[in-house]
Amino acid sequence: MSTTAEQAISQAIDYIAAHWQEQPSLDFLAERAGYESTHFQKTFTRMVGLSPKRLVQFMNARHARELLLTGYSTLDAAYETGLSGTGRLFDAMLNVVAATPGEVKRKGAGLTIHYGFHPTPMGEVLIAQTERGLCWLGFAVDEERIVPMARLRKDWPLATLIHDDNATRDTAEKIMNIWRGADDRLTLHLYGTNFQMQVWQALLKIPCGATVSYQAVAEYIGRPKAFRAVGTAVGANPVSLLIPCHRVIQATGIVENYGWGTPRKKLILALEGEGPGRS
Repeated sequence: MSTTAEQAISQAIDYIAAHWQEQPSLDFLAERAGYESTHFQKTFTRMVGLSPKRLVQFMNARHARELLLTGYSTLDAAYETGLSGTGRLFDAMLNVVAATPGEVKRKGAGLTIHYGFHPTPMGEVLIAQTERGLCWLGFAVDEERIVPMARLRKDWPLATLIHDDNATRDTAEKIMNIWRGADDRLTLHLYGTNFQMQVWQALLKIPCGATVSYQAVAEYIGRPKAFRAVGTAVGANPVSLLIPCHRVIQATGIVENYGWGTPRKKLILALEGEGPGRS
């Protein structure tokens, strides 16, 4: 599939995430993307694994609730069940390297970060990396790049940022390979407190297609009363999707508190529930 086609489908997904309540029709989405309806449907389904109509259906609260009823009460149960098996793969494929205390204290001063924007089945993503590894990943919001860029600059305020889509293209491909469960490797260059690192390592154990509660994560790391602090640590995750904070939900099954918006969280869970990368 050409890059142009990938970008068109990625933009269509971004539009659905922002306007799903309007129930956009196939004809509307196809025209907006510059495609004939039948060709658009086939291209969309091949890349995303769901038809546009089915994806819109999953975005409403009823379908999200039904999807999340398959969640697990404990992280151990989710991990041992495995579902699609990608929980263990995530552990093996992602090597987490902690930023040095000096890098944290200097807020990125003296550090060069290359970043780029790339289409994915979840919409356009901003990928940023240092020479040591991937340091940031976030989504365009309402089809705008300004939000992820602002958050990247907030996390690394004094770093030198260089926009270079080519420099991050291989990383973008690795990210999607890992999300789909293919055999690939990627190093994450992260900074956080010891507690945050603990929480993020725990999130890597949640298999694709599963959801657990904040309480379950707190119990897993041996801090059962710290579920609110777990929520804060989940929200501070700098590499969304790879560290799957979208798989942590409220114990009631409500899907909220996602940094890239509730619709985006529902969208990702819907794709994972159907099986990522069915293309």
